[in-house]
Amino acid sequence: MNTIDLLAIAVALSMDAFAVSMCKGLSVKELKLKHMAVTGLYFGGFQALMPAIGYVLGVQFSSLITNFDHWIAFVLLVLIGGSMIKEALGEAEELNDSFAFKVMLPLAVATSIDALAIGVNFAFLNLGISGIVVSVISIGIITFVLSAIGVKIGNIFGLKYKSKAEIFGGVVLIFLGFKILLEHLGYL
Repeated sequence: MNTIDLLAIAVALSMDAFAVSMCKGLSVKELKLKHMAVTGLYFGGFQALMPAIGYVLGVQFSSLITNFDHWIAFVLLVLIGGSMIKEALGEAEELNDSFAFKVMLPLAVATSIDALAIGVNFAFLNLGISGIVVSVISIGIITFVLSAIGVKIGNIFGLKYKSKAEIFGGVVLIFLGFKILLEHLGYL
């Protein structure tokens, strides 16, 4: 996986968190720096943690499925991307202006489930430990930054860009799924 692919995955994965961050920003009457930092820490932290967990799980089973791992990567990315697009086109989520643990934890977990599946894919790409560390840190940092920015944008602009961000993320993941499959089949 090259740097461009990693950045594309990190940005695509962060789109759910970005969209939810925009909703958090919309719900806040008086935005403070701590709102941006808390949101970034929750979402960035979980977006980094989940692919690490997925990688560990994927490594445990990689020897059993190496002959068709490219198909698994393709299907997972297309399903995750399609789910993001479907969610973006669905009903608006309820707004809650609280940044308490009991509110932020479920949001952070919910927005990072797709990162768990990406971590499983990382196990099949033979990135090595240093590649995984760089990937996990990159995903966490990019999600932190975009989530913090999302809170600010949401506070200023509201829901105008929420669904567009989720659709963008979904499309990027679908394209990456096709890219992995086509590379493995020798077309790229």
